[in-house]
Amino acid sequence: MKTKTKSLPLTDVHYSDLHYLELQHINVKVLLKDTQGLDLDPVVAVFHSWIQDQVCDELLLDVADYRHVHGGPGVILIGHQADYSIDNTDDRLGVRYNRKDVVEGSNSERLRQSVLAALSACSRLQEDTRLDGKFHFNGQDIEITINDRLLAPNSEATRQTLNADFQAFSSMLFAGGEYSLSANPDPRRLLSVSLRASRPFTVKELLENLQFNQSHALQNDALESAAPQNEALRKVGPTHANPDYNWDEGQRIRAAH
Repeated sequence: MKTKTKSLPLTDVHYSDLHYLELQHINVKVLLKDTQGLDLDPVVAVFHSWIQDQVCDELLLDVADYRHVHGGPGVILIGHQADYSIDNTDDRLGVRYNRKDVVEGSNSERLRQSVLAALSACSRLQEDTRLDGKFHFNGQDIEITINDRLLAPNSEATRQTLNADFQAFSSMLFAGGEYSLSANPDPRRLLSVSLRASRPFTVKELLENLQFNQSHALQNDALESAAPQNEALRKVGPTHANPDYNWDEGQRIRAAH
């Protein structure tokens, strides 16, 4: 039996008046390739070994197997701050990172943290000999979902507000290369943004892009904190900006520099 989900009312908050939304509870799904008939049995043992060795930054607790649910959550490694899984939601198999705890910092830093965790897990699975080299990133597709309808309802206003955040992050992730962004406008679903690179990347390349940009940002922060502050010379940007990207049509853009 299918159940209907009601969309949340937006009458209490005027999201069109907001210029910033704090992203929390970010989910990242790194899509896999050659998934037809992929055996997930070995993943259960691999995830249990991750618990034993505590290989992730989060506290890992248990493994749950939901493979009997068609198009469902698959095999889940349950953690205190976050979950990892081989997820098959919408019949799209991928490595999912589900952040449950609050992350400090800017939206860009939160997106980076979750994508870095998902890519690191994917890298660990790719290199695990118990999986016979059968788990590989498809090279181009990453899905980011905000698992919090209160913070980020799936509305046009929310997508417009977050447009600049996702463009800036995609430019960093894909090293200034071409990419496309698309979002499902159905308000009954969580806000989900699909990032697709115009060319294939390896997991190693994407990890290096994130780590390089983080190192560069830290150096800039150190220089700015050491430099004398002159309020008169600070540039103040506009509080209103028209988005230059049509989320619903998923038009390809050139990443802003």
